[in-house]
Amino acid sequence: MEKISDNEKKEECRCLIKEFIDEIGHGILPFWLKFSVDNKNGGFYGRVDNLGNAIPDAPKSLILNTRILWTFSEAYSAFGNMEYLKMADRAYEYLLEYFYDREFGGVYWLLDSQGVPLDDKKKAYGHAFMIYALASYYRVTGKRAALDSAVGVFNLIERHFLDKENGGYFEAALRDWGVAEDMRLSAIDMNEKKSMNAHLHILEAYTNLLRVWRGPTLKEQIVNLLKIFRDHIINPDTGHFNLFFDEAWQIKSGQVSSGHDIEGSWLLWESAELINDLELKNEFKKIAVLQATAVLDRCLDHDGSLVYEIHPDGTMNMEKHWWVQAEAMVGFLNAYELTGDDKFFRAMKDVWQYIQANLIDTENGEWFYKRLHDEKVDEKEFKISEWKGPYHNSRACLEIAGRLNRLIKG
Repeated sequence: MEKISDNEKKEECRCLIKEFIDEIGHGILPFWLKFSVDNKNGGFYGRVDNLGNAIPDAPKSLILNTRILWTFSEAYSAFGNMEYLKMADRAYEYLLEYFYDREFGGVYWLLDSQGVPLDDKKKAYGHAFMIYALASYYRVTGKRAALDSAVGVFNLIERHFLDKENGGYFEAALRDWGVAEDMRLSAIDMNEKKSMNAHLHILEAYTNLLRVWRGPTLKEQIVNLLKIFRDHIINPDTGHFNLFFDEAWQIKSGQVSSGHDIEGSWLLWESAELINDLELKNEFKKIAVLQATAVLDRCLDHDGSLVYEIHPDGTMNMEKHWWVQAEAMVGFLNAYELTGDDKFFRAMKDVWQYIQANLIDTENGEWFYKRLHDEKVDEKEFKISEWKGPYHNSRACLEIAGRLNRLIKG
């Protein structure tokens, strides 16, 4: 890791740390404490608009609830605020009570506002986030039941989603674990049997689980996932991820997802670093820098923000989604740590300046979902929704503050 030795840069890092700590403690999390809790039906509202108005009958998604559990577990770990622990407890209890399928095992994808299943498919992506959240909750509470649940979901993924012939994991199954014809994660995704996205978040979840549980096959499966990324998912020439595949890893898409590229750059390195195999670390250090460089060279707009996508014909989707910008900061700072190249540090600061000026709602709190091509806030999107949780921006603030602090100390 590169040590920051210049006193002026150290002071700059201290100022940035304060900005990120202030943002998570005074901007992001207070919005969730004030507006997300559903006191009538339990758990949390499925949708809340930009002003904090709840949509009481909105559906409640597995992804939103697991991300709330992860965020408030990690926030409690960082700050010791008992309000954060109460939010984590609430999310944990609601997930166990309503999302678990007690007949067939696993977790439902979507509930109605009363907690009745609306979409009972079993999706690998959702099960990964269940592990990710439960591992963090166990780490801060010591509740053995949370760890047992995380390990149980790990075993379900390995039993039902693992492709024993070609490697990797299938996208989805029916409630009873039968074959699903529609494997899409969302309406905008391709109906293919495997995706980069599911594999990235299974890897993320398994890595978090390894921090609290050393199961007999967990480390091996993390290594296998890293090799799948190296051999099938990363384009070694461009540094971008391929996004969708059939069961035999034939590529089915040509889009570039800048947010996933930069998020993956640091998550893959995080996993390789935890495994601590010298050969893998050397490989994935190069991959992390390759991916961050590819995003820096191809996906930046003139204002320092990241475009959302590059289409196969080279045209760009110029929307600015909150999660893409959050992940860009962490990915660029990670590349700076690995290389000491100041261009990555400047890129991180530029994205942060864009976020401060364009995505943070200084009046009502939290971040807007996105800005459109005309740079206006997309008022049709909610601050809280099936996909809009506190995870990306809170995690970015925590990651960057921690990384900058370590850089100052050397």
